[in-house]
Amino acid sequence: MAVLLALASALFYGLSDFLGGIVSRRTSAWQVAVLGQSSSTVCTAVLALFSTGHPVAADYRWAVLAGVGSGIGTGFLYRGFAAGRMSVVAPVSAVGAALVPVVAGVLTGERPTLVVWLGILAALPGIWLVSSTPDDPLDVQHPPRRGSFAAGAVDGVLAGLGFGLLFACLGQIPDSAGLWPLTLTQLVSVPAVIVLALMLRVSWVPRDRRAGWAVLCGPLGTGATLAFLLATQQGFLTVAGVLSSLYPASTVLLAALLLHERIHRAQGVGLVLCGLAVGLVASG
Repeated sequence: MAVLLALASALFYGLSDFLGGIVSRRTSAWQVAVLGQSSSTVCTAVLALFSTGHPVAADYRWAVLAGVGSGIGTGFLYRGFAAGRMSVVAPVSAVGAALVPVVAGVLTGERPTLVVWLGILAALPGIWLVSSTPDDPLDVQHPPRRGSFAAGAVDGVLAGLGFGLLFACLGQIPDSAGLWPLTLTQLVSVPAVIVLALMLRVSWVPRDRRAGWAVLCGPLGTGATLAFLLATQQGFLTVAGVLSSLYPASTVLLAALLLHERIHRAQGVGLVLCGLAVGLVASG
């Protein structure tokens, strides 16, 4: 069940990123991040009203740190999608998001089997390859942009560290805590995004009507984070962190199905590696 939950988390994250990335390219990434995280807060709070739990102070402390990570990850991910190439931002962020929980899990005493480790090793290059898109010099609609690699790489690293912090901290919250700590995580992510926007001196107030589409990212983000939290409560953080970081695969497949984008050879190899990783982790 933990494997299925982690894969569901990856799917929802991929859908949310796909939608948020499209909207970010038409308006401000920071407006999209604020609206998306605010919507996630409302959705999670509604679910929390109908759940039971007995959180302690430590659970809320982890939730606050997770919220900071969520805000950092979301803000820089959308900024990267808006200004750089998704083929740079997505793989870098996904690998970072996978590595931090693995390190945290090992440091806290988790000992996955050899088969699971092989699955993790297969997932990391799979995540990278599935998000890669070779530049097409004949593509006049989306020509390569100068300096986009450097900007995308930096945003990807920062987003990956943010999401890695989110995953690692959520992994410390037990199932007895219920959903109120998760609600706090989503709530804290909103001012975290705003503080980042203020530090970078960019507009975060949602004035553009097109940014309103980001509200749809809320339920998807809530589902993704909730599925990840449940996955860590029923299995290893190392496993849930890696499988949830397969979200670029769902983004690529969605683009192929809905936007009729071609899946290139490198992406095909990445999808095979991701499938192999899922099988190894599940069998382990």
